[in-house]
Amino acid sequence: MIATTLPRNTNQALGIGHYAIDFMQGGDPAQSVQARTVLFHTDSVLCGASALALGTNAPRLLREEALDYPRKKSGARVFGARATVAPEKAVVANCSAVREWDSNGTNFGFNPALGHTAGEFGHNDFYPVAVAAASIAGLDGAATLRGMIAIDEIRGRLAEVFSLKTYKIDHVVHGAIASAAVYGAMLGATAEEIESAIGMVVAHYIPWRAIRAGKQLSDSKGASAAISAEVAVLSMQRSMRGFLGPRDIFRNPESMFRQFEKTKGDSPFDLVLGFSGEDFAVMGMHFKLGLYEHQSAGALQGLIDLIVANPTLLARSGDISAIRISAYEPAFSIIGDPAKRDPRTRQSADHSMLYIVSTLLRKAIETHEISTGDAMPTTNDQWWKEIMLGPHDYSAEALNDGRTRGLMAKVHFEHGGAEYDRRYPDGIPTSIVVELTSGEKFDSGLIMYPSGHARNTTANLDAILEEKFQLLGRLGIKKPKRAIKFLNRLAELSPKDVRSLYAFDLLDRGSFE
Repeated sequence: MIATTLPRNTNQALGIGHYAIDFMQGGDPAQSVQARTVLFHTDSVLCGASALALGTNAPRLLREEALDYPRKKSGARVFGARATVAPEKAVVANCSAVREWDSNGTNFGFNPALGHTAGEFGHNDFYPVAVAAASIAGLDGAATLRGMIAIDEIRGRLAEVFSLKTYKIDHVVHGAIASAAVYGAMLGATAEEIESAIGMVVAHYIPWRAIRAGKQLSDSKGASAAISAEVAVLSMQRSMRGFLGPRDIFRNPESMFRQFEKTKGDSPFDLVLGFSGEDFAVMGMHFKLGLYEHQSAGALQGLIDLIVANPTLLARSGDISAIRISAYEPAFSIIGDPAKRDPRTRQSADHSMLYIVSTLLRKAIETHEISTGDAMPTTNDQWWKEIMLGPHDYSAEALNDGRTRGLMAKVHFEHGGAEYDRRYPDGIPTSIVVELTSGEKFDSGLIMYPSGHARNTTANLDAILEEKFQLLGRLGIKKPKRAIKFLNRLAELSPKDVRSLYAFDLLDRGSFE
């Protein structure tokens, strides 16, 4: 494995610029890294296409906005369109769609081998930046894929060394820095121009986590990455035209990084970026096997483990008296927030531990009621595929389902304490206990690496993801199998194919909301 190290006493913004340029020209990630990134990209596109087909508000609005900025030369496509538009508008529209369901990949900023364990969240929201740049520059699929890997590498490694959430800053800042760097590198910018653009992003566009607070969440929560990606592209465009942004931004004494972590002149961290081999940030990122907040994955796995180990439990569901869930911080504060215990919008429901677990259990009970003989799932993989949470599990009808609400009233969610906290973010430490009126208890034990987690070794990830792809593809795209096959061939595509990568035909299923 070959890596680029950017010490804290160097100009890391310039260093990221050199890294992005060098990686685009000669980076050599292993085939496993490329294959995993292709899966994350396909996953993200299907999330976005289904969100548009179901008429979700922010993706629809931003796509319509983008189509008002046509650009025949040096343009990029929004999902489901033949015409090209201004690249920053294509980026904001596509990244918004990708993120709307909150169902694409997640990183946890945890690299104990290097002692880089800041634990910042992040998501694979920024791939449309690479596709837009490749479309303009006439790059093939292999180069586009390298751009995606570079975006994940920069933002993923920043997440390992600087915790934005600690200071109430939104995690998308890391993705914006990566987007500016890679967009510039793919379009031939100099390292100095990239440094300038990164400086603009950090100096002018820092989003606070206010977008994720409140009793019921708004469009701003889902569109945060999109808006930051948009300003990253704009900053890079301005820099390439000659605008000079702040230099050496990570060591700038008035920048966000130095304001929150005081140093004597250095950046607060060293940064190590993979260049070849298998040790890339994307290999530690996790797949969501449906629509749910990633902090709930341990509880979902625990529930499925209980069902698999105790097949009679579903038949006795009417006797359930309590469902006790223990988890770590920040899971408890984020998805156990009192405001999320009675969610009335999709954006709040998919961040509600009570709602997510109760909906999965309700679907399992209904599966038992209608299944006979061999039709009943018996394994972990079968259950994940059978009761996978999809968009319609967060519809107005689902939010008010009587059985779900009844189960929610029985859920007791508590902070597991120091023993749970110390195991995060290595895993997603959670336990779930189902109690019956008879006093009988079913205990999952501690769950660390649920299905979809980067360190899970028991689930058939490809098979479960294929079910997710088909579910979202059927909702969003007229010919989903062909689109999925095309997306999965990314590394083999010609420049012409890359330009048409997002030109699939969207379905119109009316307004989800």
